[in-house]
Amino acid sequence: MKKSKFRSYVFITIGLFIFAFGWCAFLIPAKIIGGGVTGICTLLYFATGFPIGISVLIVNLVLVLIAMRILGAEFGLNTIYGLVVGAFFFLVLQKLITKPIVNEQFMSALLGGIIGGAGLGIAFSHGGNSGGTDIIALIINKYRNISLGRTILVSDVIIITSSFIVFRSIEKIVYGYVVMTVASYTIDLVFEGAKQSYQIIIISKDYHAIADRIGNEIGRGVTFLKAKGWYNKQDTEVLMVIAHKNDKQNILRIIRDTDDKAFISVAKVMGVFGENFDKIKL
Repeated sequence: MKKSKFRSYVFITIGLFIFAFGWCAFLIPAKIIGGGVTGICTLLYFATGFPIGISVLIVNLVLVLIAMRILGAEFGLNTIYGLVVGAFFFLVLQKLITKPIVNEQFMSALLGGIIGGAGLGIAFSHGGNSGGTDIIALIINKYRNISLGRTILVSDVIIITSSFIVFRSIEKIVYGYVVMTVASYTIDLVFEGAKQSYQIIIISKDYHAIADRIGNEIGRGVTFLKAKGWYNKQDTEVLMVIAHKNDKQNILRIIRDTDDKAFISVAKVMGVFGENFDKIKL
């Protein structure tokens, strides 16, 4: 359990660094506004010069208190950690990177959106986030089957459009929409990829031994399906296992070690609901 927690915090840290890097290296130097609380604080920075890292930390701490009551104390701890680490990365990277890595505005928007979205997706998939509208999105996702990216997308439209007040530029708004669209798609791509599940069908003469090892070593349930071979007309048992992405390789290893001649079919599934998997949210 301690190793798992440590691993989660490592990936949350990496994800938040990638997120902050996307903003500080591409968006902020190019004066392109993305969404979320970071977008609001970026607007505040260009209007007043107040450091983004500090304003992000202050605004998000208020939202955390609300989220802890709804999503639990563990969420609060992960979020507070994410807020502090994220704010630190913004303060450091903003001082180190003062010019955009690429000079072309569209490329800055595209790369900033992809890198920032990927960072958030990594943090989300390990129980962390950068606060702000991410918190609102996670609360909605807890009760409704609405993707995180889509929820953030709607809230970001208002924030990006308001950048006209500071820059008086329609072009900046368009680039902001590019960031918003690319980031929301990347978040969903990374987040859903981390939750990917597989359906594994196994035909083997050693099906009892394989089922026992999967149940005892992996902790996954195994379903026996009655089947009959068309060629040899013999009755047999077919095993079906639904497993998370992280369990797939271990299950394949068990099958190989038990019966290297087993017939195996592995298929990705769009969604798995029930015990030890997701809950249906309508």
